[in-house]
Amino acid sequence: MTDLPAYLRPFVLGVLDGPDVRVDRLGEIDFYRPAGTARTGAILFVHGGPVPAELAATPRDWPVFKGYATAAARRGAVAAVVDHSLIRGFDQLVTAADEVEAAVGLLRSDPRVDPDRVALWFFSGAGLLAGEWLDSRPDWLRCVALTYPLLATPPGVEELVNAAEVIGKHKDLPVLLTRAGLEHEELAGPVAEFVSAGGTALDIIDVPKGHHGFDMLDHTEESRAAVTKALDWAIAHLGEEPDGQDKLLVPPPPAKSSTRRTTSAAKPAVAVKQTKAPAEPASRPVPATPAAPTARPTPTAPTAPADPTPTPAVAPAATPLATVAAATVAAATTDTPASRAVAREHSAYAAHDLEGFLAMYSPTARIVLADGTELKGRRFLREYYRPRFDAGRCKTEVVQKLMLGEWVVEHIQAFDTGEPTPMIAVYRVTDGLIAEVQFRV
Repeated sequence: MTDLPAYLRPFVLGVLDGPDVRVDRLGEIDFYRPAGTARTGAILFVHGGPVPAELAATPRDWPVFKGYATAAARRGAVAAVVDHSLIRGFDQLVTAADEVEAAVGLLRSDPRVDPDRVALWFFSGAGLLAGEWLDSRPDWLRCVALTYPLLATPPGVEELVNAAEVIGKHKDLPVLLTRAGLEHEELAGPVAEFVSAGGTALDIIDVPKGHHGFDMLDHTEESRAAVTKALDWAIAHLGEEPDGQDKLLVPPPPAKSSTRRTTSAAKPAVAVKQTKAPAEPASRPVPATPAAPTARPTPTAPTAPADPTPTPAVAPAATPLATVAAATVAAATTDTPASRAVAREHSAYAAHDLEGFLAMYSPTARIVLADGTELKGRRFLREYYRPRFDAGRCKTEVVQKLMLGEWVVEHIQAFDTGEPTPMIAVYRVTDGLIAEVQFRV
């Protein structure tokens, strides 16, 4: 084992492969699903970086992250491991932050996941990504775990939110630090500052004889106990029932009723008609092509049995245009994966859930507003929409809707300025996330 590079060494809890956990790969994310069909809480494991370019496997294929995810799934949660750009260098920190947000959106939209019970777990260099989540604290975020984290941005790197400055900002957000006693000096100092700032808001599991990466380097009872208790801590805060709670180093929280806001369920597509349809939560302003008007469908008469007697030649009757129009409308108003993604975005918008809203967009999403302004990337979307969410001005009604493949076209009434503003919104959805929106008035 000592001849293997550190990242290929076995996970300290041993070989965890088995038929009771199903693994699915979607883009840059691996999903680990427990047995059964019930919706459960979920954990997203976020690896650190940078790593040498010549590595034979990316982090989601390392035994340590496969081990964590399998162990979490065996405890009843859906687990996911995402490959992100921090492996290429600290200059990719902002890109990595957007990619992790996109992974959160995909995890929450998984049919096996309860979208209001999600945990985030950051390792090593990914500690630099944790501050934004500690600061924003979406309602669905049940807890945050950090294992041997890097918490000080290297010189010359664009800094995100410093975790030590926001730890404890949200008193109801449980945070766990697993701390290596033999940590690198440059990491140990910022971790000590984080602990000092965290106070009672921070739960700690110490591994006195553990090195940075102890969960793959130090195969000791101390390491195994620390990993086991950290996993049980996360599962307990998700509301699942781990085994051996009486042995937890950090006790689970007392049972209590949830007061978190629940995102409303996506509504079915609204049939296209001339009168105004019931209001559906929608999103903000942008350009597209107007939806085509539809004709009232006319039922066709039943076809009579064929007559074998020859008759004078008569031109065959053309299919009524109304019938063609009705068939077209039926196809264009059928619910699609794209329309369901847009509906989830609409629900988050109406609920004034900024992070839930942004999670439905691709990290490189492009939005063209009605005035021609172009926004690109989730970070710029956050800057543009945050004032509107903070002011409680997120109200839009869907009047008509058409769907075709990856496209969703909506006629909407936007009330962001108080008075209703009619406009057309065109959405393009790829891989479950909104990639492009255009608004036109």
